[in-house]
Amino acid sequence: MHARKFSQAILEWFDQFGRNDLPWQRDADPYRIWVSEIMLQQTQVATVIPYFERFIASFPDVVQLANASQDAVLHHWSGLGYYARARNLHKAAAVIRDSHAGRFPEDIDQVESLPGIGRSTAGAILSLALGQSHPILDGNVKRVLARCFEIEGWPSKSAVARELWHLAETYTPERRVAAYNQAMMDLGATVCRRGQPGCAVCPLKRQCMANASGHQRAFPSPRPKRTLPVKQAKMLVVQNGEGAVLLERRPPVGIWGGLWSFPECPASREPSAWCREHFVIKAGVLQEMPLRRHTFTHFHLDITPLRMYANNPSNAVLDAGDRIWYKTQDSSGLGLAAPVSRIINELEKYSTVGSVG
Repeated sequence: MHARKFSQAILEWFDQFGRNDLPWQRDADPYRIWVSEIMLQQTQVATVIPYFERFIASFPDVVQLANASQDAVLHHWSGLGYYARARNLHKAAAVIRDSHAGRFPEDIDQVESLPGIGRSTAGAILSLALGQSHPILDGNVKRVLARCFEIEGWPSKSAVARELWHLAETYTPERRVAAYNQAMMDLGATVCRRGQPGCAVCPLKRQCMANASGHQRAFPSPRPKRTLPVKQAKMLVVQNGEGAVLLERRPPVGIWGGLWSFPECPASREPSAWCREHFVIKAGVLQEMPLRRHTFTHFHLDITPLRMYANNPSNAVLDAGDRIWYKTQDSSGLGLAAPVSRIINELEKYSTVGSVG
């Protein structure tokens, strides 16, 4: 297929049907495009829009993001998931502030060297914001190319990815690259959908090999099936006499890294004894709240929240510096893990805490 014919079909479709009113497309600059591209990884546009608008309102430029606390950044990310994205965004902002005089770099190699930015994201930022000619290969673009050229295999396999990158390089034009890359993402999101491709209205329907063979749903190949393991966690929802709950900051890496969560008691330990040992407080179990499952990329986590009351909630519990008493009506801007926020909101359903003997 001739590259010019391919890109012309994409651009003509974009001029008529493409999305051009998204928040990050207004006053587009590398910073705004960068934030949006990181948020859009693994997340749909409709979900991202309100998060993006709140984030930009609080951190309107890269220096203000770099100067913000990690808690403030994670607070604005709470509920969006994949929190390593937010931590890397914050780290990269500090690099830009300290090594690039607060200006987002315009060299592709420098952009790729920033934490959390790979080749496709770097290409998207520089093409969408500055019109530089770089190919992109996000999930939507992978699907369009895999179907159009009947590329077999799971796109994340290295050999398949190399083939898709070669196609992306071949068909990305030198001119109107911002429109072309946006069009490819829009086409995958709105027409060449995963489950129900809209082939009848696709600008590539005459060129698409999968459409010609009737095998659209066979491409791209799905991720190899696997059974996710199930892990267990006992979360201690410890409340004091003022109705505040005990939270502790999670380690900087791993699940919910840097976020605030409930203490977790090992499955082999009795919760009340564990509280006395680790927090120097006497607390008894009031109620076992309903079990809930939270699914991560590599495993399911079955959470059993145990509502407890601290009879002697002295400040000794805070000596470690990574624990706080958090009031449910608090708006201090902490980053909370999504299940923690939901459990805190559920506490109002339960009776007022009382002493446990």
